[in-house]
Amino acid sequence: YSTSAFSKLSRVGIRHPPPLPFIGNLLFFREGFWENHTKLIKEYGPVCGYYIGRQMFVVVSTPEMVKQILVTDFSNFTNRTKPNLISKPMLDSILCLRDDRWKYVRSLLTPAFSDTKLKEMTPLINQACDILLCNLKVYADSGKAFDIQRCYNCFTLDVVGSVAFGTEVDSQKNPDDPFVKNCRTFFEMSLFKPLLILILSFPFIMIPLLRIFPNKKQKELNGFFIQTIKNAIVYRHQQDAAERRRDFLQWMLDACDSADSLAAGCSDVISPSAAPRQNEAPLLGRAPSGKAQKMLTEDEIAGQAFLFLIAGYETTTSTLSFATYLLATNPECQEKVLREVDEFSAKH
Repeated sequence: YSTSAFSKLSRVGIRHPPPLPFIGNLLFFREGFWENHTKLIKEYGPVCGYYIGRQMFVVVSTPEMVKQILVTDFSNFTNRTKPNLISKPMLDSILCLRDDRWKYVRSLLTPAFSDTKLKEMTPLINQACDILLCNLKVYADSGKAFDIQRCYNCFTLDVVGSVAFGTEVDSQKNPDDPFVKNCRTFFEMSLFKPLLILILSFPFIMIPLLRIFPNKKQKELNGFFIQTIKNAIVYRHQQDAAERRRDFLQWMLDACDSADSLAAGCSDVISPSAAPRQNEAPLLGRAPSGKAQKMLTEDEIAGQAFLFLIAGYETTTSTLSFATYLLATNPECQEKVLREVDEFSAKH
């Protein structure tokens, strides 16, 4: 049992590091994935693999092959791996939806990222920017060193709360706001390492056990985010159309209410070209079924908002923090950026 899963990659000629019994190549990634994926590709070639526990992974690093998988043969690779212990609201996000349902929800969400829709959301982002600048001015006037990542943490949380959850948040001034506290708790939670090794080694025992044993904290967090969205939806329906905030949440609600959204579900929004390629099969060979065409549910709206939080919070915070640090330690680059901003502002 400890090694029987580790012949799959070799059988199809994919090179990989030697796996350890039960845990596979888990230790290869003990210092993180980014550097070690690069090391893996350098040592084992542009198409290589590894095992985490008993699960096999294939790494593809050539652009041509990536295009083949994500465009030409996309109909064979529609679904992502669904982690066994994922629960609502994440379960209803487009990361976990499958087949026709995924395609339909994806077709509803895509227009939300058009120039027009993003411009409608700009005032909400600007509000959070103004608060950030006020907070940074205090530090600038004092002239003392400070941890800018904390400021960006609050800024990003304010933006995600405002745009995705339709919730006015000022996490800098109100760190005890329930939304802020629950977000922080969610990102601070981590799996006990010995438990992770047990799950990877004995998934058929551990996963059913973890589903049976209640995780009270996780349940409370999930319930809070779902309820926040449901409360916001109820409030929006009570408002006049002109009073509603133009945010991502409202856009999803508008898409649900619009008859046109059903027609959008039938068009293939994945292909960059409107006309299908000659060699490209339609997704799963059929139009969305009747089941797939039903409107977004409240749980699915909560799922997309929650995905925004996970995908947008730490990533944006880290990017802004590193960019600011590099500008601060390279003053000549900072001056160049400042000149470009001044020139742009003068023109527009």
